[in-house]
Amino acid sequence: MAADLLKRALYRSGLLGLYHRLRNRRALTVIMFHRVLTEQDPRWASCDPDYTLEAGLLERCLAFFRRHYNVVSSDDVLAARRDGTPLPDRALLITFDDGWADNHAHALPRLRAAGMPALLFAVADVIDRNEPFFQERLIAAFRLGRIRTPALLSAMADAGHELSPVPPATIDGLRKVIAALEVLSPSQRARVLAPFSDAMDDGVRQMVTRAELRELAAGGVAIGVHGKTHTPMPRAEDLDAELATARHTVGDHLGTGAPTTMSYPHGRYDATVLARTRAAGYELAFTSNPVMNAIDDRPSWLLGRLGFEQSGVVDSRGRFRPDWLALHLFRAPQRRLAASA
Repeated sequence: MAADLLKRALYRSGLLGLYHRLRNRRALTVIMFHRVLTEQDPRWASCDPDYTLEAGLLERCLAFFRRHYNVVSSDDVLAARRDGTPLPDRALLITFDDGWADNHAHALPRLRAAGMPALLFAVADVIDRNEPFFQERLIAAFRLGRIRTPALLSAMADAGHELSPVPPATIDGLRKVIAALEVLSPSQRARVLAPFSDAMDDGVRQMVTRAELRELAAGGVAIGVHGKTHTPMPRAEDLDAELATARHTVGDHLGTGAPTTMSYPHGRYDATVLARTRAAGYELAFTSNPVMNAIDDRPSWLLGRLGFEQSGVVDSRGRFRPDWLALHLFRAPQRRLAASA
C-alpha cells in the first residue's frame, strides 16, 4: 500500500514527468500495440488478453502520450534518417503489429480523434483473410471452451512430439504447447492441428482487408510489413519471400508503392536477417527489444519498441494507472541497436 501511494505521489507531483523530460529528451520511444477492441465487440470474448487493449484504455494512453511526448509519424523518423531533419524532444512513435481488422474498427477512429499518426505492420498473407495465426486461433478456441490443453498434448504425443514436463490445463499451459508447436515445421504442425480445425474456426473475420488497409493509410496510419507468413525470420524457409516478396505484396494491396518499414515477427532476427532486410529495400526495421532509442545526430535504422499489457496499466478496480505506465516507460534503458549508418 505504501509503495502504491508513493507511485501515485511521484506522478501527481510532477517529479516523474520532470525526470522523463530531463532523462529522455533526446530519445525516440516506439510503442508496440497489437489488438484494440471494445468489450461489446464479439471478438472480445476470444481474443488473446496478453495482446489486446480495451479501446477506452487506448484513448487514455493516447492522452498520456500527448501530455508527456511529442508524437511523430514514420515519415518524420524516415526524414530524420535520410537527411538529418531533427526529431522533436521526447519523440514517440505509435505502432501496431500483425494487421488486425479491429485496428481499423477501433484504433483508427481514436487516433483520428486524437490527431495522432501511427504505423501498422501487416502480415502480407493475412490481408483479406478471415482467420488469424494458429497461435491466436488456439487461444480463441481455448477461451471459448472448444479446445482443452490435454487434447492438444495427446495429439502432439501421437505425432511423436510429446512434451515433458506436462504443461497444466490452463492458458499458461496452452502457451507452452503453442511454443512447442512453433518450432515444428509447417507440415508437422498441420498434422497435429488437423483434428482441431473446426474448433479453431470461430466464423468471425479477424484480419484487415485491402480496403481497410487503404482507409488506414488515408487516415494517417502508415503501413509497413510484418513478414509474409508471420514466421520468425531466422527460421524462415524462404527469407526472400518473408522480406522482398512480402514488401511488394503489401505495396500492391496499397497501390502506392512498396513500404520501406518493417517489424520482425515474434521480435526475432539475427545478423543474416538484418543484412537481408536492408538489401530488400527497407529503410527502418523495428524489433521487440524493450529499449528507448538513443537518437544522437539521427536515429538508427534498427529500432527497439516498448510494449505493455492491459494488466500493467489497470489496477484491480479497473482504473487506469498513468503512474504505472510512466514508471514502465520513463525508466526503460536507452540504447542504439545498430551502430552502423
